[in-house]
Amino acid sequence: MKRAVVFLKKGEGRTVRSGGAWIYDNEIASVEGEVEPGGLVDVFGSRDNPERSFYFLGTGFYNPASKITIRLLSRDRIQEADGSVHGVEIDRAFLKKRVEAAWKYRKDTMGPEDTIGVRAEDGTLQTMGSCRLIFGEADFLPGLVVDKFSDVLVVQSLALGIDRFKEMILDCLKEVLAADGIFLRGVYERSDAKVREQEGMARFKGFLGEEFETEVEIVENGVRYQVDVRDGQKTGFFLDQKYNRRAIWKVCAGGRVLDCFTHTGSFALNAAMAGAREVLAADASELAVEQGRKNAALNGLSDRVSFQCADVFELLPKLERQGEKFDVVVLDPPAFTKSRASLKKAIRGYKEINLRGLRLVKDGGYLATCSCSHFLTPDLFADTIAKAAKDAHRRLRQVEFRTQAPDHPILWAAEESYYLKFYLFQVLGQE
Repeated sequence: MKRAVVFLKKGEGRTVRSGGAWIYDNEIASVEGEVEPGGLVDVFGSRDNPERSFYFLGTGFYNPASKITIRLLSRDRIQEADGSVHGVEIDRAFLKKRVEAAWKYRKDTMGPEDTIGVRAEDGTLQTMGSCRLIFGEADFLPGLVVDKFSDVLVVQSLALGIDRFKEMILDCLKEVLAADGIFLRGVYERSDAKVREQEGMARFKGFLGEEFETEVEIVENGVRYQVDVRDGQKTGFFLDQKYNRRAIWKVCAGGRVLDCFTHTGSFALNAAMAGAREVLAADASELAVEQGRKNAALNGLSDRVSFQCADVFELLPKLERQGEKFDVVVLDPPAFTKSRASLKKAIRGYKEINLRGLRLVKDGGYLATCSCSHFLTPDLFADTIAKAAKDAHRRLRQVEFRTQAPDHPILWAAEESYYLKFYLFQVLGQE
């Protein structure tokens, strides 16, 4: 059946032409042919040359209910003998190539231990790796996230078009993983994010296939965790900080560490594994704190890691009033803004926690500070930290700057794929 065609307005489609995947509703001039929401369309941009009015941009999912009306899936084209151009067929073979490329990229950039797992001498897998397998637009499968926690997949489908191909993509993933000796125990869907409603989709959460125990044990940086894929935040665990957690090891040995917004204890447990003598971990979620305590026990670290359910904005000034000091302070808050409209308020929040955190660091100690908000750009984040340091009367010596782990690839043409910023500073008093 002939695919419907979307024509863009003159001068529009600049983001797509530079490599992006999104086309907004106000960029579209017309739609020719019939297409149901979530269906595929071929997209043509307007030319300035009147002799060749339009040119092919690609094939994407069409959803008139969303402001992001088209999410481009492919730029490949077929030119017929009569000179007409259209997009390629989007079938299982096409999707399997996408999946194979995504898996190969993870193996190339992260290595076998963090992807496949650790093999015994007889070739069997002793522990299975955990990583993000599919990262939406950055893996050219827009709107889809798939995390692998040991032998369990957790899928998050956030766009109507990709949702139609979800089962086929998961089937391809199972085949690709099986070729490396990874046989899955099950798949759980966490498509319960509010953003689905912007696509005209209901939220969904549940098993895809047979049920299984939803607390899944993983090993990362030598630390064991029980990941709650059913009730944990987002997909259950934040894999994007994998190597940033490892980065603090070198400054934690023998020290006293404060881990704020600890979630289930990941930075705290890495600090303890690195040899910290005492770690205080705080989070506002009692569910997360309880899971953190279980994770500490799982690693034999309960004697050195204590958890407190507390609002960090209240806890930090309280610790300051008590005269507490730490060798290392970790600030890993949730995104304070998910839109440009609330950016100013978010900046005030980031400045406040960094100001308070800096005052709690011993002279010569270290601050690890993060932002996972896409809308807080690297420059804005750096400026916010600098202002906090000035007001705290502390000098910062940068140890390193990092972003998200490579299983969350940053596609330069898709700015939304770059969101995580991580700084490690030495904190010095003003002379």
